[in-house]
Amino acid sequence: MAETAPEHREPSVSPAAVVACARGWIGTPYRHQASLRGVGCDCLGLVRGIWRELLGPEPEPPPPYPRSWAEDGDAGLMIAAARRNLVERPIGPIAPGDVLLFRVRRDGPARHAGVATGPDAMVHAYDGHAVAETPIPDTWRRRLVARFVFPLP
Repeated sequence: MAETAPEHREPSVSPAAVVACARGWIGTPYRHQASLRGVGCDCLGLVRGIWRELLGPEPEPPPPYPRSWAEDGDAGLMIAAARRNLVERPIGPIAPGDVLLFRVRRDGPARHAGVATGPDAMVHAYDGHAVAETPIPDTWRRRLVARFVFPLP
């Protein structure tokens, strides 16, 4: 009997489910290293919380990290973890459900994450603000380092 190639399936959770979940976190206060909807989270905690809600237990615990994130240690920490656990997409047009990683400084490491709700908006948490859906300005687009989607459960 001849073997057949496995059926190709898009390896990601539905973008609509990701966007709906991300929007459920809007209003969650900013809390460094936290990841509890309605209680507190940072940008990484938001992505971790969405993972738990859509996929179940997190694949690995995050290491402790300072507010200055990768600037004090391993510059590739955030992007390496994303590459281990998410499905990388080429940097190109932003689509709903994309997990976006950004540099904060022009030549710095990836240290901010957001979840796209459309080509021009994202949900994200940032210091001093509750989780919000905001436009993606050109300054952020120029600092986009990587684009991912959540894998299938």
